[in-house]
Amino acid sequence: MAREISRRRLFALATGAAVIFSAGPVFAARLQTPQGKPVLRIGGKISTHNQGDEAVFDLSMLEALGTSNFSTSTPWTDGVSDWEGVRLDVLMKAVGASGDTLRATALNDYVADVPLADIGEEGPILAMKRNGELMPISDKGPLFIVYPFDGNPNLQQQNVYMRCAWHIARLDVL
Repeated sequence: MAREISRRRLFALATGAAVIFSAGPVFAARLQTPQGKPVLRIGGKISTHNQGDEAVFDLSMLEALGTSNFSTSTPWTDGVSDWEGVRLDVLMKAVGASGDTLRATALNDYVADVPLADIGEEGPILAMKRNGELMPISDKGPLFIVYPFDGNPNLQQQNVYMRCAWHIARLDVL
């Protein structure tokens, strides 16, 4: 009888643990509220929100998603720079994006469309830092969509350059 109770308890514990761990992504999908100055708003076809129907991020929230970096030259900067920021695929996963296009809007209302098929491990980042320093608005900041141009000659073409934008303030998933 004692052995039967132990098996039942073990089964109950295992079942309960499975339910708790399977609920993990639900809790991970929640975004905290920005504690610092918001630098990015994401709207459109997203399933994770923290302010109304948008996902709003400050710099520390973006950094908490994990950053990637690469060195590349761009048509808009001198020489090769080290760019650091959150990968767009990671950011889109964090907000539960379900569209085909990412529309980036800059502080000056410039708009660039990035196909979501472009983003991935070898794709663009939303750069926050250039050469280890946060980018001020006066120098392409606070956020800049940058592709690893030097690492892939196929990216060095006008239709890809047009997907890059600096002074990013908003992203919309279409």
